[in-house]
Amino acid sequence: MKALVYHGPGLKSWEDVPDATVDEPTDVVVRVDTTTICGTDLHILGGDVAAVTDGRILGHEAVGTVVAVGEAVKGFAVGDRVLVPAITRCGRCSYCQAGMPSHCQTVGGVGWILGHLIDGTQAELVRVPYADTSLYLVPDGVSDEQAIFLADSLPTGYEVGVLAGRVRPGQTVAVVGAGAVGLAAVLTTGLWGASKVIAIDSNRFRLDKALEFGATDVVEVGPDTVAEVIALTDGLGVDVAIEAVGYPQTLLTAAALVRPGGRIANVGVHGAPVELPMQDLWIHNVTLTMGLVDTVSIPTLLTMVASGKIPAEKMGTHSFTFDQIDEAYDVFKNAAANSALKVILRP
Repeated sequence: MKALVYHGPGLKSWEDVPDATVDEPTDVVVRVDTTTICGTDLHILGGDVAAVTDGRILGHEAVGTVVAVGEAVKGFAVGDRVLVPAITRCGRCSYCQAGMPSHCQTVGGVGWILGHLIDGTQAELVRVPYADTSLYLVPDGVSDEQAIFLADSLPTGYEVGVLAGRVRPGQTVAVVGAGAVGLAAVLTTGLWGASKVIAIDSNRFRLDKALEFGATDVVEVGPDTVAEVIALTDGLGVDVAIEAVGYPQTLLTAAALVRPGGRIANVGVHGAPVELPMQDLWIHNVTLTMGLVDTVSIPTLLTMVASGKIPAEKMGTHSFTFDQIDEAYDVFKNAAANSALKVILRP
C-alpha cells in the first residue's frame, strides 16, 4: 500500500509500505476513503513531538470501509462505513471508565496513538486497535466530507473549548483564533445558547468564515483588540474565552478578555512556555482549563450533523487526491495565504 511516512523533522515521503493487517483479535483494518491533515501533523514535522519516530505513517483522522476484522470484534463487519477518530480507547481502564480515554492506559497512557505511537491514517489502509470501543458507524445520509471533521477538529473545539469552558445560555464567548478548531468552537457554542460569540483573528477570510459559522461579532487583531472586545461586552469582558491557536500571546489575549468569575478554555497546542499574569488573574476568580480531546462527544455530534444542525462540511475548503498529498500539506501549512481551513484527501 501507499502511505505518508515521517522520516524526521521536515522530512516525509509518500511511498510503498507493507499493507496494514489484523495483528490482534480486537483489530480491524479500514480502507481509507477520506482523511485530512491536522495542525498536530505540522507540529510533528516541526520536530515538536519526540515520540514520533522515523518510519511512522502520519495521520489520525479517517472515514473508510472495514476490509478485515479480528476474531474478537463483535460490533463491526467487513463492508461497514466507519469514522476513525483521533483517540483509541480500550473501554476498560480507569481513565476510559471515567470518560477520559485521552489517557487510556491500555494503549500506552495516551489515547492519541494513530500517527503518533502506531501507524496512522494518511495511507490506503490503516489498522485500528480496540475497534469495538474506538470506531463509530457513519449514519446513512452523512457524507465523508461531513464525517471526517468529527474525527478530531469538531470534538476538540466542542469538548476542550465549549464544554470545558462551561458555556451556558445567555453568556458571552470570545474565540481567539478562527482556524479549524476555533471555528469548530464557534460552530458549537450555539448548542449551549451563547448570546454573543466574538471571533478574533488576524486573517479576514477566517473572520468572514466565523460569521458564516455563527459568530455574532468579529475583531481583527490589532493594537486595540482587547479594548474592542471589552467594548462589545459592556465593559465587563466575556464569560468564556477560548484560546484556539497555541501561542503565548494568544493565551495572554484570552486571559485579558475574561471577566471576574469567567473561564479560559485553552485548546491550542503550545510549543513554548507561557508566563501568565497570575498576580492579576487570581483575584478575579478565573478558571483555566486545558487538555487533549477525548472524542466522547462524537455520537452527539454525529446526530447533530445527521439532523442538519451542524454543517460540518463547511470546514473543508480544499480537496486533493492522495498523490497530491505534498501539495495538500503546502496549502494547509500556509493556510492563511491560501484561504484554507481544512483539506480533504481521497484516493
